[in-house]
Amino acid sequence: MDEIDKLLKDLKQEYTENKPQKPQPNSPSIKPSSFSSPSSSSSSKSTKSSSAIDKLLDDVKSDFQQKDLAEELQRKEEIELEKKHQEEIRLKQQENLRKQAKIWLEKLEPLSQEGLWFEKFAEGYPSSLEAAIDYLQGLETE
Repeated sequence: MDEIDKLLKDLKQEYTENKPQKPQPNSPSIKPSSFSSPSSSSSSKSTKSSSAIDKLLDDVKSDFQQKDLAEELQRKEEIELEKKHQEEIRLKQQENLRKQAKIWLEKLEPLSQEGLWFEKFAEGYPSSLEAAIDYLQGLETE
């Protein structure tokens, strides 16, 4: 019996030595996340990675949108400047034409053939200056 007791004692000792090495389901040292499968762990890493990529893509998209808005604003400003420039040119041309019309009217002989013709021509205009401007514009386009 002594041998059996010795054998039982040895088995018990081996059992107690091996027991801490085996994982226990209710052990407080084991966290629930350690039970997750490798695919779910990589899934959470993938989710973190994809959210970082999404954030980066959103930042890039935002940068491009800001750049597009800045370019659009610059184009609008350039168009406005061009419109102002064209308007200034038109006003200068109109003023030059007005001066030419005044000079032409001063030189016009009222009783000459051209003067008599112009008198009839100017009847449909609010002033003889307006008629002279229109007449001179017509001469320039020919």
